This record gives sequence, structure tokens and C-alpha cells, in this order.
Amino acid sequence: MGRNKYSQDEVKEIAKLLRLKNAGNRLQQKQVRHTLRTEFEFNISDFNEPGKAFGDAELYAAIDRGAIVILDDATIADMKAKRARDKAKDEALRQKEAIESGEQTDWQQAMKEWQEWERGKED
Repeated sequence: MGRNKYSQDEVKEIAKLLRLKNAGNRLQQKQVRHTLRTEFEFNISDFNEPGKAFGDAELYAAIDRGAIVILDDATIADMKAKRARDKAKDEALRQKEAIESGEQTDWQQAMKEWQEWERGKED
């Protein structure tokens, strides 16, 4: 599940990308969907009817029915910053748990040990 809150500028850019997707070949469509997911956290499947094409008209219909909410730029920026902080915190916790369980090596600790070994070798 992606976001459902966007700024007006983001909606305009998403609409433009959807028009490009519908006009493009299979590879271009794939690239546009990737851009929508990665840059806007916009998943077409969150808003469309299965088996039906999703374009800018469907985007504006989703806005009209309230499935997509348009907020001001400052609110969106704050929301993105919080989401980034939460993502970084979750990743740090996941990494800590993986290290504790032995599933993953603590590369920072290994690098520190390597540097200490290198310094000891120079003496």
C-alpha cells in the first residue's frame, strides 16, 4: 500500500505520468509504474478496478470519491520526513535484530576491527 495523500503538484505530475503510461509501449509502461511507485509511493492497484486501465481520468475520479486526498506542500513535506524517519528507525531495528540473531554481520564493527588490525600492522 502506498500513499493516498498528495500535493497538487504531485497530482499534476502523477497525471502526466499516467498519460505517458497509457501512450507508451510495454517497457515504457513498466518504467512509468516504477517511477510512480518509487518517487511518489503511488500504486495504481490501490485505486483502480481490476482489469481496467488507469489513467489521469481515473486519478481525478479517485480524488473526487475521496480515495486520494490533496494536501498543502508543507503538510506533504512533513509527512514525507516522518515517513523517512520511521523507515530509517525500522531498518536500524531490523539490522540490530539480524546482528543479534547471527543472521547478519555487524559490518561497522568488522570495519572498526579491520582498521585497528591495519594500525597494529603498521607499528
